[in-house]
Amino acid sequence: MKRIGVLTGGGDAAGMNAAVRAATRIALNAGAEVLGIQRGWLGLSEGDVRPLDSAAVGGILHQGGTILRTFRYPELIEAVGQKKVEEQLAKLALDGLIVIGGDGSFRGAALLDEMFDLPVIGVPATIDNDIPGTDYSIGFDTALNVAVNCVDKIRDTASSHGRIFVIEVMGRKCGLLAMETGLCCGAEEVIVPEIPFDLDEICRRIEEGYGRGKQHAVILVAEGAAKAPYIEYELKNRLKRSIRMVVLGHVVRGGSPSAYDRMMGTKLGLAATEFLLAGERGKMVGMVSGEIKLSQFEKSTQSLQDVVVKLEDLVRQLT
Repeated sequence: MKRIGVLTGGGDAAGMNAAVRAATRIALNAGAEVLGIQRGWLGLSEGDVRPLDSAAVGGILHQGGTILRTFRYPELIEAVGQKKVEEQLAKLALDGLIVIGGDGSFRGAALLDEMFDLPVIGVPATIDNDIPGTDYSIGFDTALNVAVNCVDKIRDTASSHGRIFVIEVMGRKCGLLAMETGLCCGAEEVIVPEIPFDLDEICRRIEEGYGRGKQHAVILVAEGAAKAPYIEYELKNRLKRSIRMVVLGHVVRGGSPSAYDRMMGTKLGLAATEFLLAGERGKMVGMVSGEIKLSQFEKSTQSLQDVVVKLEDLVRQLT
């Protein structure tokens, strides 16, 4: 391959830059030219690219977000958007593409491979860690550590004032970030999209905890399951106790990537490029049981739901 593109799509995730760096330098070492596609799929549709050399990706391992920037581009599934991408691909003359992102980015990657006959390899990067085919996605460890750090601080206040805190974290369709944060912080309740919740039952368990001598409580809620203001309002009406709410929001996305995310970004970015250069296409790299493996972009999410359900049971046993 003579010319390879690198693109980061969807929501940013700490560790993306490590993957960009690894992919770029491995491709350069193989004698290929590397183009960084800026602003994700939107940038591809507009031909917004810049050449990447070894110096261009130097000193970025510690940086959060993505130096290539990212932008959601739903028009990619429409004829008009596809036409723009097709025109730019003809101009760029790419021989292959590395796509670093989540499920939406991978749907776009599969489209490019199938519709425009462009070899693509995906690298999973999302703080939700909801990509089938890998045990881990880049960015999850950093987001988890940020969330845990924030919840620990809030619990200090909850304990001091004897309050209940409702804390909302990201997770529109997958509650793994909320669930693991709750498990690491000893949360009394965790509300996630995968599991129906009953506010009356939650209140019963909270009151039961107070009956055992607890003086405060922390409730984690994934944004896709419910909104913190709603949970706070409903619990105030039911419990008649001092309740506050905090929305962590995009705080968990940013910051310098953890050592683990830097390592994973490097390993997966390297592997993706090597597989692409070896002729693989239409697949993603993933870490499965400690080994890097290739898999198809589309797979069942049932296993992910099972993981969340099992963790919920563990949270319940330890409360």
